[in-house]
Amino acid sequence: MEYRDLGRTGVQVSAFCLGTMMFGAWGNTDHDESIRIIHRALDAGVNFVDTADVYSRGESEEILGKALKGRRDSIVLATKVHGVMDNSDRNARGNSRRWIVREVENSLRRLQTDWLDLYQIHRWDLETDHEETLGALTDLVRAGKIRYFGSSTYPAHEIVRAQWIAERRGLERFVCEQPPYSALVRGIEADVLPVCEQFGMGVIVWSPLAGGYLSGKVRRDNEHPSSRAQRIPERFDRSRPDNQRKLDAVEALIELAESRGLTLIQLALGFVLAHRAVTSAIIGPRTMEHLEGQLAAADLVLSPDVLDRIDEIVPPGTTFNPVDRGWTPPWVAQFALRRRAPA
Repeated sequence: MEYRDLGRTGVQVSAFCLGTMMFGAWGNTDHDESIRIIHRALDAGVNFVDTADVYSRGESEEILGKALKGRRDSIVLATKVHGVMDNSDRNARGNSRRWIVREVENSLRRLQTDWLDLYQIHRWDLETDHEETLGALTDLVRAGKIRYFGSSTYPAHEIVRAQWIAERRGLERFVCEQPPYSALVRGIEADVLPVCEQFGMGVIVWSPLAGGYLSGKVRRDNEHPSSRAQRIPERFDRSRPDNQRKLDAVEALIELAESRGLTLIQLALGFVLAHRAVTSAIIGPRTMEHLEGQLAAADLVLSPDVLDRIDEIVPPGTTFNPVDRGWTPPWVAQFALRRRAPA
């Protein structure tokens, strides 16, 4: 397993980060099997594990807490805050000091640990000042609750603003960003990745398999077999032109992978890790079979001609449309609301 620097922190993390979103009610409900999968990843050299409070409303954190007993000190443990945790409490969400200081304690309890290596703000919140959020996170660092903190799925302009505010106000700063990135979703190449390089931030990419499109199971001639297609039907709706273009690209990428003796998963993971700004790629297995298929890409280095061919199939900067990942970027939705006329 390759290890890379997490920005300028001096911490080294594995090129694969184990994502645990699929452990719990959202995916694998068998806790014992989920723990076995986690242990297999750790035994393979993965020392970086990522979760979030909102994944199955805390169940993912609870499973991970049980799995890390006796191994906690050697693991770089990351979780996130922002999502709705209680529909009856309007303040049990977001990026306010009130919620962050309260929810970090809940995450620590569920994870059965006294500190977090990395605490990430899951989404940018237009309604909350960066100074409010950074101030709360800085206090948590100084209290020893967290070691570092980062952002997730922030637009480039807000990453810059947050860095500027941290410097001007004497606050700790985001040390990393966690954006979506894959051979099919390449928009961050134009702005987010260069900004992260400029500020010396680590980059932990999520959805390197493009929500399942690069798993090798989504083809023109077969329906996607997973429950994800039922939960997010628009992502796999073959009547949509953008999805047809993705399927065309997938077929070309499969042909390329097979010509080099690779699986599509290996090609996809090798692609995201080839970018010089990327620190680690999140793999999110639901089963042991999924994990083994992804671990097969460990230490794979794609040749320049393979990367050039991927650029021909999906040109740099391409993102088929703003919602082809099955969600609307928060800043798009929030700015759209600001454009509407008052009621």
